[in-house]
Amino acid sequence: MSDPKTIILLATYNEMENLPDLVDSLIHTLPGADILVVDDHSPDGTGDWIDEKRKSEARLFCIHRSGKNGLGSAVIEALQFAIDHKYDFAVNMDADFSHPADRIPMMIDRMNKEVNGSLPDIVIGSRYISGGGIQGWSLKRKLMSRAINFFARLMLGLKTKDNSGSFRCYRISFLEDFDFKSIRSRGYSFFEEFLFRLKRKGASFAEIPILFTDRTRGESKINRKEAITAVWILFSLGMKSLFSKR
Repeated sequence: MSDPKTIILLATYNEMENLPDLVDSLIHTLPGADILVVDDHSPDGTGDWIDEKRKSEARLFCIHRSGKNGLGSAVIEALQFAIDHKYDFAVNMDADFSHPADRIPMMIDRMNKEVNGSLPDIVIGSRYISGGGIQGWSLKRKLMSRAINFFARLMLGLKTKDNSGSFRCYRISFLEDFDFKSIRSRGYSFFEEFLFRLKRKGASFAEIPILFTDRTRGESKINRKEAITAVWILFSLGMKSLFSKR
């Protein structure tokens, strides 16, 4: 059996301090995988660096966008690229070294492992199962993350432990007829809503443990407005789901 055709997805905005080293790490760790960067017109030159790197690295691809259009929309655009180019798996991860690249082979192995006669459609790199954890966060941020994940399970009926993390492997064949236009979120609540809609479509999920490490270079893109918007979207989705069942 040949290795699955895999692509790594990276959404970037001002990641020049991290992206060159991360791309080199991914090329070394995953010699058979392609890499797609979706850059939102980074003023720090991230997009220019990608174009220059592509001249010597055929496995690197880039989508240049005109401005900051939201993390969720960047992931959707990247997944549509994976669908159009007939990949088997797409691994989405952050571009700031918070997600351990050396866990990607474990994700791929888990995608190919049957449990109760079925293969998972999505494998999540989880901070909240046995063996997982977070390094470098304050207690306040840890509590906020725990709260949003509890809220997502409560309101959206999700059984997975880590619903807000972006480190995931998707089976592209399952997404080929997915209606991405149905997703309301364009910011950080995208990841919870996407799992919710995949669950309603009949997706099967698995989680592997990861150690999430807070970024040491560059600035976090999340802010208070994003967090409030995320909570509101999850609440409205949960209420809509509840009343539709009734």
